Amino acid sequence: MAKYATGKYAKAISDRSGMEFPYKEMVREWNGAFVHVSEFEPKQPQLEPKPMNGDSISLRHVRPGRTEPTVTVRIIENGFETYEAGSRIINVSSPGHGLTNGTTYRFRGAPTISPGTGTSTNPVFAYASIPNFDGITGTNIAKAAGYAITTGLYKNDARVTTDYSTSNFFHFTVDTDTATVGGKKGGGYGCSVGPVTIEGWLKKLKILFVNYLALNNVRVQKKKFQL
Repeated sequence: MAKYATGKYAKAISDRSGMEFPYKEMVREWNGAFVHVSEFEPKQPQLEPKPMNGDSISLRHVRPGRTEPTVTVRIIENGFETYEAGSRIINVSSPGHGLTNGTTYRFRGAPTISPGTGTSTNPVFAYASIPNFDGITGTNIAKAAGYAITTGLYKNDARVTTDYSTSNFFHFTVDTDTATVGGKKGGGYGCSVGPVTIEGWLKKLKILFVNYLALNNVRVQKKKFQL
């Protein structure tokens, strides 16, 4: 391998300024130019820009906004109580009900498969009737159109608006029927209150499945799969 002198006493001419400098003080730039160290210029970074990716904003695994299914709220055993004789106002006890004041809800009896439709081996879910009490007809309470409720206990001819009262009690005015005695509890066990219409779980499942297919760009052939 050839050997070269160190250039201890040698001189060199800069390719940039044309001036003479000690050889040992010379350096070579990225483009091959032989220049003095005082004239050295690094390579401009913009000559070789680094590839830029898009900002990491979107998530890889996403889902559509979830709509909470409508559910019923449990009423305690014998949670209906007539206000007074001759009155159509009924107080209802449902701890932590979370219902909205002035909204229409429907009352339902205990969940059951009898009465209902279907067979003994393949029963169909249904709601039982609400028992009659103190002159109030259970079928009237559970009418399909429902009732607009007022949160809070009705007492001394006025609505009690304390936090405890509005969070755990509400009242409504039943159609037609009036209390015989007043202050009587009824309704039995398993009654509930909730939306007038409860959407079926199968329909919810189909909607969620269709959304999943759309998000994952899955094409479904109608001949092979029918929703």
